[in-house]
Amino acid sequence: MTKDKFGQAQTYYPQLAKVTGGVTAAILLVYLIDQETENWWRYDEKEIENYTGLTAPEQATARDRLVQRGFLQMRLLAHSQTECCLNLTVLEQKLAAFSRLIFSASPTPTPPPVSDPYFGQRRQPIAVPVTPHYQFQGPWTSREQFEAFQRALLAYFTAQGKQNPSGYMFKVIDGMTKGMISPFWDEFVQGLPLGSSQQIQQDWEVEPGVPYPAFAEERTQYYIHKGEPLEAAVARARADLRNPVLAKDLWDGFLRKCDRLAQDAKRHQEQGVQNPYLPPSFGSRSQPQKDEVGDRLNQINPPTDALPPSAETPEQPEKPSLQILQTLCRNALGRNIVAKQLAEHPEWGYRLEGDRVVDVQR
Repeated sequence: MTKDKFGQAQTYYPQLAKVTGGVTAAILLVYLIDQETENWWRYDEKEIENYTGLTAPEQATARDRLVQRGFLQMRLLAHSQTECCLNLTVLEQKLAAFSRLIFSASPTPTPPPVSDPYFGQRRQPIAVPVTPHYQFQGPWTSREQFEAFQRALLAYFTAQGKQNPSGYMFKVIDGMTKGMISPFWDEFVQGLPLGSSQQIQQDWEVEPGVPYPAFAEERTQYYIHKGEPLEAAVARARADLRNPVLAKDLWDGFLRKCDRLAQDAKRHQEQGVQNPYLPPSFGSRSQPQKDEVGDRLNQINPPTDALPPSAETPEQPEKPSLQILQTLCRNALGRNIVAKQLAEHPEWGYRLEGDRVVDVQR
């Protein structure tokens, strides 16, 4: 079978489809380029279909893609006639940008590797190979100093309540090996507690993380007056004061309240009051310690020494009456149960003779 029966062959550039947005658009663009004119000319669907083989719906799709990309302009004339014109400037820009893609030779496909029918292709290694003597490189000068820094980091993150303190320690050290600055190392070298330089003391704190007692008590009393239990009120007050935005607003209001109380107290002193009233939150109250609480509880309810488990005597079952045992011996199952109980408790003084229970102590 010869190709001459198919008619005249036309030129088609597969790579041009990537610029125009599809195969049909590439075929239509090549046909329009062959017209070699920058003027407007009549667009004839029948002629283009005879030349390219594109049907009317395929030509409509191709025209839309060329118009969207700025390659083609269309206009409608009288009597439903259509004219078109190529935008060669945009076309040259696109062709220049994709010249390597369009005019480069197609790469020669490499034949697939011959695989063993019994053993598959070997997998590529997943792990990244490292040198056998790989070590963390950082600012430490000795192995001892490096290990001491690791222990200090581990103790710090453990005290912070981290779920995986060793993982946090690794992140800090791994970042330092990659050139990142760590304030933990500066604190370690200077002999400061880890994390001390990263804490900011706010205006409402006597030290970083510790608010003024009167300020904390004022917030606790706020939640107590709303009906919260003491433990919940303390927890919510501490959570509020750990929020810097909320704590700043509360602190401003607390200062205004203190100023108002001070003015009232001064006015009362001028009127002869020796001890002006202050809210309970301004009184001195120390935080209870665990040992002190334990001593007070022991004074109220002193602990008693419990007997060791070995000294406890097991509870002895009550001795049944002879009449009850005689009633149980009326059937074989009851006699077996009575025989087992009498064997376990010889102190009862009963003995089973046939189907009767006798009292040997009489």
